[in-house]
Amino acid sequence: MSGEWTGAGLPPVAAARIDELRRSGTWSSALSTGEFAALRAVGFEPVGQVMGSAVYHVGRSGRYWGYHDCLYAGARYAFAGSYAHVALSGRGAPSAGLVQVLDQARRAALERMTAECSALGGDGVVAAQLTVAPFVAQPNCLEFKVIGTAVRAAGTVRASHPFTCHLDGQGFAKLVTAGWVPVELLYGMSVGVRHDDFGTRAQTRSWNNTEVSGWSDLVQAVRSDARAHLRAQSGRRGGDGAILSAGDLRIWHESCMRSGNNEQEDHVAEATLVGTTVARFTASKQPPRTLTVMPLDPERRRRAMRRTATEMR
Repeated sequence: MSGEWTGAGLPPVAAARIDELRRSGTWSSALSTGEFAALRAVGFEPVGQVMGSAVYHVGRSGRYWGYHDCLYAGARYAFAGSYAHVALSGRGAPSAGLVQVLDQARRAALERMTAECSALGGDGVVAAQLTVAPFVAQPNCLEFKVIGTAVRAAGTVRASHPFTCHLDGQGFAKLVTAGWVPVELLYGMSVGVRHDDFGTRAQTRSWNNTEVSGWSDLVQAVRSDARAHLRAQSGRRGGDGAILSAGDLRIWHESCMRSGNNEQEDHVAEATLVGTTVARFTASKQPPRTLTVMPLDPERRRRAMRRTATEMR
């Protein structure tokens, strides 16, 4: 394993691990007994545990050298009467760059996991767990990691590209039994920034119970944009719908970069959604089985036999 890895194909350490698995003839997984039995019941069996990861440096961009720009023109004026709108990543705000780099990291990690799956002869990955976390001792870097169990169908027909899904063994079996197959693990994200304008500050300092309309707009906008990001991913490989696994909403405040020395603040909201896109498949229907009913009462049995003999004459 000499030379520096260029990023193409499997990392050298992963390639060595896959070779060792193939030579040993054994497989490993994090499946429970129930998950293993459910997979076998629908014609699949595990071939090994697979993973993919990517570490990305999150740089700076935008007019104010950062992703969290509220874009509010009245930020320098503490008593500006105009309404501050949400600067949303899905509408081209500076935070769009952050969402884009995380989408690239997701794709890289999934491609490396599916490459391991293909190397083991698998048709897809079940129980894939996806995590995004800061890289150790490097706050400007994030690690995107996904790990799951590669499975192989018992038949001779192979998929053109391995599927990936968050569903566990039982969930996958139920999906297949219902006539659906997983396609791809998804990660939808949105970042929204809104300046705490004069109206927002007045509402938060009110003595009355009142809605903070600006913050309501913020959380509604980022959740809607994260769903739109997820939908855009779901149609890339022919999915008919998406099954959600988890959702998260983080909110924090930062000093407004546009306000100068006015000590004004912005609120930042980050919404994430994890799910799996699924597609319907068709299978030939089995003819219904007939159920023969034989009366147990002797008199009723004799009458049924006489009626059958009469019909046969």
